[in-house]
Amino acid sequence: MRKLLVIALVGLAAQLVDGALGMAYGLTSTTLLLVVGIAPAAASASVHLAEIGTTLASGAAHWRFGNVDWRVVRRIALPGAIGAFAGATFLSWLSTESAAPWMAAILFTLGAYLLVRFSRPLRRNPAAGRLRGRFLGPLGLVAGFVDATGGGGWGPVATPALLASGRMEPRKVIGSVDTSEFVVASSASLGFLIGLGTEGFLLPIVLALLAGGLIAAPIAAYLVRIIPAQMLGAAVGGVIVLTNARVLLGAAELPSAVPVVVYLLLAAGWVGALVLAVRVLRRTRREDALAAATAPTDAATSPAEADAAPTEADSNTRALSGADR
Repeated sequence: MRKLLVIALVGLAAQLVDGALGMAYGLTSTTLLLVVGIAPAAASASVHLAEIGTTLASGAAHWRFGNVDWRVVRRIALPGAIGAFAGATFLSWLSTESAAPWMAAILFTLGAYLLVRFSRPLRRNPAAGRLRGRFLGPLGLVAGFVDATGGGGWGPVATPALLASGRMEPRKVIGSVDTSEFVVASSASLGFLIGLGTEGFLLPIVLALLAGGLIAAPIAAYLVRIIPAQMLGAAVGGVIVLTNARVLLGAAELPSAVPVVVYLLLAAGWVGALVLAVRVLRRTRREDALAAATAPTDAATSPAEADAAPTEADSNTRALSGADR
């Protein structure tokens, strides 16, 4: 019972992180299950079964707070489901440890890019247009496969790629990724059911993770709405860098003192990026406040002046045809 309570708390904390940053539920939960000696396939299967409930609650909460771009969800969820089903089927009899360092290197690079990007003023590029299906489809396929084979990875693959595009608000990236994960988790669970049978799911652990995640889901969806995008992006970058640095250092088999130094340097870089993000955020807010204070208002025009003559906008409106209006 004590172990199940601890797992429930881990599920709560993991969902808070996942709902606020768009990643880390599977990574956190699966890591704990592996530490206590559960087989990789069974750990991933149990986490994905619990995620069916947590992602449903998280998606509903994100939708309630306006954090979901349904077009992106539709374009990324189906390929993600296909990749997750394939990954779950392969994991039932195949190890993917040899591919982990390569994927970790890619994610580490993306995380470092996000740290740099969000430590500077944000420059969105709406003129570049919406994200296309030929980008979202392959992204969902790869993220779904990595998620099922690694016990987590949907968020770490999909979230930084969408954030790096610069075409979506961070809160909508996170809300859309979390919402589409319901389809991915369901497909992965089906793959594990076919590959492992019902004995592959550890139901007490599933229920403990689910209980903690359901409590945290609406809280996380609210947090992502109020946390500034500047801070959110820097936080996501740091999580990705530190998470994947562990995989890379483990694969390199370095002396025990080296990883400690590397972690300290990475943590210092993360703190520095967060400090820069705070400064940029404050400067941006001051500039916005100054612009709002100096902007001309309608109150500057007296009622007599307003009634004296038709405005230029009125003249232009009268000149428009019915179709133009």
